[in-house]
Amino acid sequence: MSEILSDAGLDQIFRHARTHSAWQESGISDVLLEAVYDLAKMGPTSANCSPMRILFLRSTEAKERLRPALAEGNVEKTMAAPATAIIAYDLEFYEKLPALFPHTDARAWFAGKDALIEETAQRNGSLQGAYFIIAARALGLDCGPMSGFDRAKVDAEFFGGTAWHSNFLCNLGHGDPEQLRPRSPRLEFDEACQLL
Repeated sequence: MSEILSDAGLDQIFRHARTHSAWQESGISDVLLEAVYDLAKMGPTSANCSPMRILFLRSTEAKERLRPALAEGNVEKTMAAPATAIIAYDLEFYEKLPALFPHTDARAWFAGKDALIEETAQRNGSLQGAYFIIAARALGLDCGPMSGFDRAKVDAEFFGGTAWHSNFLCNLGHGDPEQLRPRSPRLEFDEACQLL
């Protein structure tokens, strides 16, 4: 675990990776989507709680169900993407802790504690969503994560009767590099970090 990734690997995951809005016409296999999840699930979460849940939308019919919840600027790119992942979190994640964290009664830490459940699910689900983006990039996919949608509409349409709640959307596919704008700047180390 002590080796540094090659520059090519770091470029693919971070330095040259971009948020895409225009897509080439190529599908994504079930095998590849499963491989992305299998890689992303390995990232750490508190008490291995693993609250992220994903609904992959690939058919025209599924995308049309999503359309009414999308902000106007996100409709075209989402409809054109080979797949859209609804990255969600499960507020009943703690029910799986006996299997995921078996060496103590971690379920008891959460049962009946709604504020702690929400905070833990959202934080760790967001962490897992970031792992998902990194995993997708590592396996050769481009990503278009976004938050411009009506969460209540998405939850009612796709997750009614469940404890799942949408967090963000992530379009997936092979982006069209010709449609990219110049990369936006990032903060320098001294602007964002402190050493004590």
